[in-house]
Amino acid sequence: MKHFPIFMAVEGRRIVLSGGGDAALAKLRLLMKTQAKITVIAADIAPEITAWEAEGKLATLRRAMEPGDAMCATLFYAANEDDAEDTRVADLAHRDGSLVNIVDNLGDSQFITPAIVDRDPVTIAIGTEGAAPVLARAIKADLEEKLPSTLGTLAHIGKGFRHMVEALPMGRQRRDFWREYYFKTGPQSLIAGDDTAVQDDLQSLLYDHLNKTSRKGHVDLVGAGPGDPELLTLKARKTLDEADVVIHDRLVTPEILELARREAIIIDAGKEGFGKAMAQDDINALMVQHARGGHQVVRLKAGDPTVFGRLDDEIDALDAHDLSWAIVPGITAASAAVANIGQSLTKRGRNSSVRFITGHDTRGFAEHDWRALAAEGEVAAIYMGKKTARFIQGRLLMHGADPLTLVTIIENVSRADQRVLTTHLAELEPTLSTADLTGPALTLFGLAPRAAVEAAQSFDLQELAQ
Repeated sequence: MKHFPIFMAVEGRRIVLSGGGDAALAKLRLLMKTQAKITVIAADIAPEITAWEAEGKLATLRRAMEPGDAMCATLFYAANEDDAEDTRVADLAHRDGSLVNIVDNLGDSQFITPAIVDRDPVTIAIGTEGAAPVLARAIKADLEEKLPSTLGTLAHIGKGFRHMVEALPMGRQRRDFWREYYFKTGPQSLIAGDDTAVQDDLQSLLYDHLNKTSRKGHVDLVGAGPGDPELLTLKARKTLDEADVVIHDRLVTPEILELARREAIIIDAGKEGFGKAMAQDDINALMVQHARGGHQVVRLKAGDPTVFGRLDDEIDALDAHDLSWAIVPGITAASAAVANIGQSLTKRGRNSSVRFITGHDTRGFAEHDWRALAAEGEVAAIYMGKKTARFIQGRLLMHGADPLTLVTIIENVSRADQRVLTTHLAELEPTLSTADLTGPALTLFGLAPRAAVEAAQSFDLQELAQ
C-alpha cells in the first residue's frame, strides 16, 4: 500500500486549485461536494466556474498564481493542463505548506483523489494507486447501483441519535441495535413515512433493546479453509464479520485474519506438531472465558474443523459450561490439493474409497491399517506427515506397498507460494528432507499431478511402440 487511505477534515478550511479548464472542472465538481472554502486561481476561467462563483460556491483569483496564494490551504490541486505551469505552481504550494496533487502526475503528487460513492454522510473511497482508474470507476458504478439512495438519510438520522444509544453497553448489544436500525427498522420506517416516523421508531427500537435480556455468549467453530481467502465460505465470512473475539490456529493465513472486524480481539492459539503449542485446555478456557463474558467468539481453524481439529474436545468444554456453539465447515486441505493438481480423490476402476490419515497424534507417530493402505490403487491424504515421512514410508514398504507408488507433496496448499513435489514412495525420503519445506504440507499417497501422469503414460506407450 503506497497511499494510506484517510478521510481529511476540510469543513471551513481552504482548498486551492490552480487552473480554469476541463481538468479543473472535473476536480471542482467533486470538491464542491465538501464544505471547504474553495479558491480557483487562473487567468482564463471556464464559464461554469464563473457561474459557481456567482452562486457563492467558490472564489476566484483571475491571474497566474503567486507566492502565498496557497498559504493555510489544507489541499492544493495543480490542474493547468500544462506540465511546466503545474510544476511551477506546485513548487509555490509546497513552499506555502500545502499538500499537493498534480492532476495526471502520480509520481509528483503527495496525495491522490479516489473515486467516490457519495451517500453523505456515508462516503466510500475507491483507489487503485493510479494504476487502474477504469477499474475504480467500474467498482464505483457497481456500488452506486447496490447502495440505496436513502442510506444517507438514515445515516444522518442515526448520527444525531448516537449519544442516546450510548445507554447500551459497548460491543454486541450496541451493534445489534444499529444493525436492526440500518437494515430493518430504518428502511421500513422511511417507506411508511418521513424523517419524523424514523425518529419515533428509533426511540421505540432503543427502548426494546434497553429492556432486552442480555444475550449470552456464543462460539462458532469455523473452518478457514487451506489458506486462500477466496475459498472461505460465505457463512465463515459472516461469522468473522460479527466476531468480538477470534481464536485462531497457526495455519490460518494473515489474509483471512484481515477479514475479521478491526475491533475484534485476535488471539493466536497456534499449535505445531512436535513443537511449541498452546495446551488444548488453555484454548478451551479461552473460549469459555470470552463466551461467558457475552462475546461472540470464533474459534478459527485451518481447513475443516471436523478433520483433525480437536473439535470434540472443544465442544465438550463448551457443553460443560452450557454455552451455545455451531460448526461452520470449511474446505479441507485434501480437497484443495487435488483440485490444484487436476486430480480426483476417487476414480472409477482405481479406488472407491480414500483415507484421510494423520502422521502423528497426541501419543507421537500414528499407527494405521498399513496393510490395507499398501494395496494397489489405494489413495490417502496424509495430514501432518512432514516430520513423520520416514516412519510412514517405512511402514508402507514393510507392508508390501509398491516402491514406485506415486506420491505428491504440496506445501502451502492453495496459497500464492504453493509448491508441488512429485516423487515415488521409495524416494519420499530423502525428497522431503532435501526440499527444505518450511510451510504446512499435505502428502497425497497414490496420486500425482495430471500433467505428470499423462506425460508418464505417453512415455510408456512410446517405449512399447519401440
